[in-house]
Amino acid sequence: MNNSDLQIKKVKLLFTPGPLTTSTSIKEAALTDLGSRDSAFISIVQQIRERLLNLAHVKAPEYEAVIMQGSGTFGIESVISSAIPANGMLLNIINGAYGRRISQMARIHSIPCIELEYEENQLPDLLEIELLLKNNSRITHVALVHCETTTGIINPVTQIGEIVSGHNKAFIVDAMSSFGAYEIDLKNSNISFLISSSNKCIEGIPGFSFVLANRIELEKCKNQARTLSLDLFDQWAGLNVNGQFRFTPPVQVLLAFNAALDELVNEGGIKARAKRYQENNSLLISGMRKLGFKIYLPNELRGYIISSFLYPTHPNFSFESFYSILNDKGFVIYPGKLSKVDCFRIGNIGQLFFIDIHMLIDAIEETLIEMQVKI
Repeated sequence: MNNSDLQIKKVKLLFTPGPLTTSTSIKEAALTDLGSRDSAFISIVQQIRERLLNLAHVKAPEYEAVIMQGSGTFGIESVISSAIPANGMLLNIINGAYGRRISQMARIHSIPCIELEYEENQLPDLLEIELLLKNNSRITHVALVHCETTTGIINPVTQIGEIVSGHNKAFIVDAMSSFGAYEIDLKNSNISFLISSSNKCIEGIPGFSFVLANRIELEKCKNQARTLSLDLFDQWAGLNVNGQFRFTPPVQVLLAFNAALDELVNEGGIKARAKRYQENNSLLISGMRKLGFKIYLPNELRGYIISSFLYPTHPNFSFESFYSILNDKGFVIYPGKLSKVDCFRIGNIGQLFFIDIHMLIDAIEETLIEMQVKI
């Protein structure tokens, strides 16, 4: 074994919004080989679809779960490119980079789109949304990112869903970084399409996204898709006919995800996982503040998934060096994605516990000393 092999095998803790640090049992679940047409695999896929609906407090046939190969972005694009009809229009509510990505999808697919954009540390204005929907009858769909991982801000999905429903529009929610850690009731939040992925708060490994959809809205997607592989209706229809995917499924990833759902149940469900993430985040924030770091968002806007920290102003600070030294110590953090402010981000989801947060804070303190950075 050469040195590069040893580097790859070195265990690192991932303080990111996904992919995440995963448990040994989830990794082991991915070691089984099954054929995509194997009855055991088809049964597991059906179980996963039912369990996802249960997590969202809904069930078939009123709601359906559709699994889509690819990352979370694939799932979002499958909805944007399939759900909005040729004569439709999207209202996209934006306060971060992932909201802007939805607008990019709309442009690529030539979907008319109105952007209601806010600063990255500002919640959407509910009255402005209400007035815009009231005054523009062409709008058919509204999109929102629940947890905007650009900053970690949590947008008011239930309140916006109520407004959207009041104007008889379909509501598309990117819940990539929140589903599994926040209780989201699809029906009570008037969500037509919710999208998340395997490698976020349910703590699986990357490889697929999933769409939880109101069946009536899903049926409207028939013959509307602007792509072949991301056709949401055909994907759902195929799964319903024989339990099989139209194209090669990520078999091992789905097996790992089923194990991850078991672990979520064993931990105590979403409520217990949320508690662990909240405790992780509180410890992270207090530790970083003691070191002198400033948090980008005020407490009332921050979620407990990922946090953005302002760069220190000391001339010796370089994020590239900071990241590299921490990485060598076995701690992987995340670069910033803000458009106007220099920040880096630290996630606290996945198989992370108090001891891991303590070790990260100690490593950051050591790194600042090595860099001769004073805050």
